[in-house]
Amino acid sequence: MKNAEKYVSNYHKAVAHAEEMAKKCDALGDKATFFDIQDKNLAACDAKTALDYAAKILGGFMVKDTAKGAGLLLNRYRHAFRAAALQSQIDEHHMEIEMLEGVAEDEPKKAASCEKKIKSHQAKINELENLHKAAVAATEEAEKVLAAERAKYADDPEFQKYEAMLDDGVDLKRLKYKEMRLLRKDLQIIFQDPYSSLNPRMTVGQIIEEGLITHKFFKRGSKRMKPYVFETMNKCGLQNYMYNRYPHQFSGGQRQRICIARSLAVKPKFVVCDECVSALDVSIQSQIINLLQELKEKDGLTYLFISHNLSVVRYISDRIGVMYLGNMVEIAATDELFADPRHPYTVALLSSIPTTDPDSLTKERIILEGNIPSPIKPPSGCKFHTRCYMACDKCKRVPPELKEVKPGHFVACHFADQQKIDENGNYLFDIKTITNQR
Repeated sequence: MKNAEKYVSNYHKAVAHAEEMAKKCDALGDKATFFDIQDKNLAACDAKTALDYAAKILGGFMVKDTAKGAGLLLNRYRHAFRAAALQSQIDEHHMEIEMLEGVAEDEPKKAASCEKKIKSHQAKINELENLHKAAVAATEEAEKVLAAERAKYADDPEFQKYEAMLDDGVDLKRLKYKEMRLLRKDLQIIFQDPYSSLNPRMTVGQIIEEGLITHKFFKRGSKRMKPYVFETMNKCGLQNYMYNRYPHQFSGGQRQRICIARSLAVKPKFVVCDECVSALDVSIQSQIINLLQELKEKDGLTYLFISHNLSVVRYISDRIGVMYLGNMVEIAATDELFADPRHPYTVALLSSIPTTDPDSLTKERIILEGNIPSPIKPPSGCKFHTRCYMACDKCKRVPPELKEVKPGHFVACHFADQQKIDENGNYLFDIKTITNQR
């Protein structure tokens, strides 16, 4: 926010460059090379990135009274940051008190010295709470001033257009190492291999406690930590007696439950499930998937579920993104994607799902020919054109943009407007004829 005007200036420069590249491609028409189109797309991407950098932080102040608006936003941020820092210090003193209470209970000889330290920490907590109240009040006052400034432009359509882009989220790629460390507890991962992802020298209790101590949920030795670990283990289908056991004493499904418990112990907001059931037996897979579904509904979690098993993806996902060679080719709500896939790759994937439905046995499976291209040196144009049964000359030259064909349904294909299957799941094209034409 200190360099707000600089970011706005960078955005205008990026837009001018993108328009210049677009005019160049339009002038060349069909003579435009792959590199000309790539330069145009990269310039458009740079302009979108520059817009995100500015509008997501400044909102409407990007176009109106930028310096003053940035100053008000920075003032609010400083007060909010100070309040958060003071709250963190208060929590640390509370953790120290809990640890000292545990020591005094276990070792009566140290009770007197512990009591003295507890009083010292309590005095600091009282002092910090007064400062915290002042910081919260200052933050609220700064918010009121900011709201009053925004109210001046309530009827300004241009201001409201950019104000709608305002985002309270965090741009992870711009964070420094120390800033990223603060968010680690909110972003967790469940790894694919439940065998190599657990430290064989640590017990289940130590594995779960490690994150809690690192992210300052508890102090080592806190008497409240063990009951919390038991609660987390029980939530994930693990019994209390497993607390002192080592990973090699568990089956694959139980190990994956330990991985889930380790991730959820720090109360994350977002969990990446990286092929978390692919290494398990089918019966164990269903147990883990049902557990994840139950925890999602109970704790309000958000999952990024990465998998090649489309049946599992359909069961657990609200929205699905299909990727090919590092590019997103189709994004849609789960029911919408399975009912009306628009990308040829998605249609081929869905045709490969094993089924016990006798009516679908006559449906021909789409087999993609050729090898997957190198991601280091991908083909020009659409990356899928070398294996696509619907590819044309344009696909070999022009990379398709990800466009919205229906509300919430995005497809990166030159034939995105063409429906591929009907309401009964039958192909609306002749796969044999198309394949022979290629």
